[in-house]
Amino acid sequence: MIESIETTLEMWAASLREVKSRIRRLFPQERVAISAGLFLEGLLLDEHRKTGGMRVEAAGDPGPWRLQAILGRAKWDADALRDIVRKYALETLADNEAVLVIDETGFIKQGNTSCGVARQVDGSTGRMANCQIGMFAGYASRHGHAFVDRALYLPRAWTDDPTRLARAYAPAGTTFATKSRLALNMIARNVAADVPLSWVAADRIYGSVEIEMALRRWCKGYVLGVSANHHFASRNSVLPAEGAAEDIAGNLDPSLWRNFDPGEGPEDSGSQQWAYCPFSDLDVAEYDRTRSGLWTPGLLIRRNANQALSYFSTWSPAGTQTETLIAVQQCCGIIEEGLRTAKRELGLDHNITRSWHGWHRHVSLVMLAFTMMSTVRHKASHERHEAVGRLTLTSRRFERLPRSSEKPKPASLGAAATIARQDQSGERRRKPFRRNLPVEKQ
Repeated sequence: MIESIETTLEMWAASLREVKSRIRRLFPQERVAISAGLFLEGLLLDEHRKTGGMRVEAAGDPGPWRLQAILGRAKWDADALRDIVRKYALETLADNEAVLVIDETGFIKQGNTSCGVARQVDGSTGRMANCQIGMFAGYASRHGHAFVDRALYLPRAWTDDPTRLARAYAPAGTTFATKSRLALNMIARNVAADVPLSWVAADRIYGSVEIEMALRRWCKGYVLGVSANHHFASRNSVLPAEGAAEDIAGNLDPSLWRNFDPGEGPEDSGSQQWAYCPFSDLDVAEYDRTRSGLWTPGLLIRRNANQALSYFSTWSPAGTQTETLIAVQQCCGIIEEGLRTAKRELGLDHNITRSWHGWHRHVSLVMLAFTMMSTVRHKASHERHEAVGRLTLTSRRFERLPRSSEKPKPASLGAAATIARQDQSGERRRKPFRRNLPVEKQ
């Protein structure tokens, strides 16, 4: 046990030193780089709250000046840190069958001066609140998951008020962008960076024709949440007529529904049922003449225990199994849990700044800490079967996509279709669904 403790502590210390060295080039002054390292250490502390005062006390500073310099006064590029985080995450998590998940969460705020704050729907609770909305791109693979991009949503009340934008130090020329546009921008950045991935998923309604067409051109499969009135123009022998998602669902043959028991979880109760409606195959050359092959558009429908329906527009290589599409959609739950963990363990929502760059700097540093924890967990799971201390308490929440012992089917995530989810406390876990799926290999 002593050897295990020493190994774990050495792993944490080595990882922290490595992370600090990766970000050193961002800071022109050594003292600012040291402050950034102390800030990162503060995020990793056990304190429940990561407020500015607590981080200052943990760093041993007599006042908040160094903390304020990191998030506000110092000149350094938060987007450059975002790119470092992405590269760092991919060194451990990269997989060609990975899923890029778009999700959002709310940051509750008092007053009206914090950049982007407004009375709007909190993405983490689904309720109206005075908050900021942060959008995130999560990368989920069989090796683990991390966050590789972020964007702050600005309501029109902000973008239509240049004076207000200037006071929050928003970049010059900032204009209104819908959440769908922000989602597409993040997807495009990752595609341009050659991030290895096969799928894009979103549980919320970011789906738009623009996003779908872009993903088809990029030859990326997708499972995107859409509204009940989302129109599907495709058809097949089973569904001879086009129409809205809710109309198609209402006319489905009952035999197309399949039972699925996700187990217990923080949001769902009881069993779920799924129905998949594939439409006529299309040649991907219609969207990119340099490519060839048949791909299938479709509609995936989820029905919960209360008979409420959720709809997802899909695009996948011909022959993709329904279980694979369900597995891709379930990655949304993994990233959602990751956001909650980042809030609870790393102070993602404890940002005390009001500026545009302050929000992006704070969030990017939290993303770095999250990636470091995910990397340590991955190393620990390969080097030793047991882990102790904070590694057990925190990083056990980072669920991995298990690898299949069987050869994956075309366009399949393999045993990723048996993703297990658990809530933040670790007291309730989702049971992996195994009906007609490959056997896991841990």
